[in-house]
Amino acid sequence: MKRLLDITVSLTALLLFLPLGLVIAAVLRLTGEGEVFYAQIRVGKDRRCFRLLKFATMLKDSPKMGTGTVTVRNDVRVLPVGRLLRKTKLNEVVQLINVLKGDMSLVGPRPLTRQTFRYYPKAVQRRIVQVKPGLTGIGSVVFRDEEDFVARSGMDALRCYREVVAPYKGALETWYLDHRSLWVDLKLVLLTAFAIVAPHSTLHSKLLKGLPQPPPSPCHDRQRPAGRASHAVTGNQPLGKQPKETV
Repeated sequence: MKRLLDITVSLTALLLFLPLGLVIAAVLRLTGEGEVFYAQIRVGKDRRCFRLLKFATMLKDSPKMGTGTVTVRNDVRVLPVGRLLRKTKLNEVVQLINVLKGDMSLVGPRPLTRQTFRYYPKAVQRRIVQVKPGLTGIGSVVFRDEEDFVARSGMDALRCYREVVAPYKGALETWYLDHRSLWVDLKLVLLTAFAIVAPHSTLHSKLLKGLPQPPPSPCHDRQRPAGRASHAVTGNQPLGKQPKETV
């Protein structure tokens, strides 16, 4: 049932998005470095890796510059057009192709890079690879303002992700796996849309009962920050045949 819904919704959404997608592709081709898409290796169901698609929003050599694989607020590696795409999440829409291919589902734990996957507790790793990763999920909703958190935390971005974000995201994804249903998925889709216009909203805590409690705000203690945090990983991969490796 869920696979049929994934195919129907993603195909319909892709057709509706096509005109705007062509405009975005043309603008990206004519600006920045001329790159339209990039693909990044992510960990999928049963630990099988796949290439996650996005519209290009950063400089091609971003992983070798600045903070490496970590994206921070006002990151100079983000292209002007890319900044708008990231803010509106339009850069993520092409992942509907991943949903059609069967790499992902519309809702599920967000797909992780190999590096960030290793930061999660082993018990959480075993659980999240039992299902397909999602185009959106509880982590996307709760951590909508994640890049701002890193800037406020006063911590090194990678350390912030490893010590604060990964444990809490792991708890959130475990909550989703314990409570997943069509009704919960529908709520998460609606909350994702709402979070784009109201990134600091706490509506999710009212609509989704029993969520793990977030740690205190990092603004209260800059030495031991906790709370909603951010880690966005860059790193362009050439488009090509889907890899078969696992982690």
